Amino acid sequence: MVAKRIIPCLDVHDGKTVKGVNFLNLREVGDPVQLGKKYAQQGADELVYLDISATQEGRKTFCDLVKRVAKELNIPFTDGGGIFSADGAALLLESGADKISINSAAIANPVLIDKISARYGSQFVVVAIDAKFEKGQWGVKSSGGKKDTTRELFEWAYEAQERGAGEILFTSMDHDGTKSGFANETLELLGSRLRVPLIASGGAGSMEHFADVFIKGRADAALAASVFHNGEIGIQSLKSFLLGSGIVVRF
Repeated sequence: MVAKRIIPCLDVHDGKTVKGVNFLNLREVGDPVQLGKKYAQQGADELVYLDISATQEGRKTFCDLVKRVAKELNIPFTDGGGIFSADGAALLLESGADKISINSAAIANPVLIDKISARYGSQFVVVAIDAKFEKGQWGVKSSGGKKDTTRELFEWAYEAQERGAGEILFTSMDHDGTKSGFANETLELLGSRLRVPLIASGGAGSMEHFADVFIKGRADAALAASVFHNGEIGIQSLKSFLLGSGIVVRF
């Protein structure tokens, strides 16, 4: 049986790690390199760094950060944010990232998934999807959850997979930062329609929530931020709890 993965997420703005609630009210929570190193030492399986700085200077800062992270980490890490072309993906991969994550740019130009996958392989491509449940369906959002799109979660996730995404990272905007648990029913349904791994994001608040997302949501990996940043849940303790719940994890 494939081990379930625990993935701390670090949102980076102007070189600093930040966190918000429902994608709003950002606050600084620490140095991204030192936080990443700490999580690796604690037993995190992977890390995700998301560049939420919109400027060119922010892009340069982030690439410099990726190089520093690559020197310090001994676990895989994914970088995302501000990737609009295969060359943009190459910049991060050449800086040391193990995978890249694309979101808004893929919605605007789905062929981007094909191009990056064809150039580097699907194993390097994570398509991140931010969605909110409105009017009876999961509507996909872009631009950090700020803009509506015409895409619907299930059809867009399937198309992304068919275009070459190696993993799908689904964030429920309704659950993000609330610590009320993951969107397990939606995750289970989404995962049943995909053949690539599904990463769950949004809503982690307790160890039980992680167990639920693996048992009820059938996710392959669980991503969280504030519970790790605030020291509310330790990764080693979490993995011991999951193992005791009959869930296969890697120590």
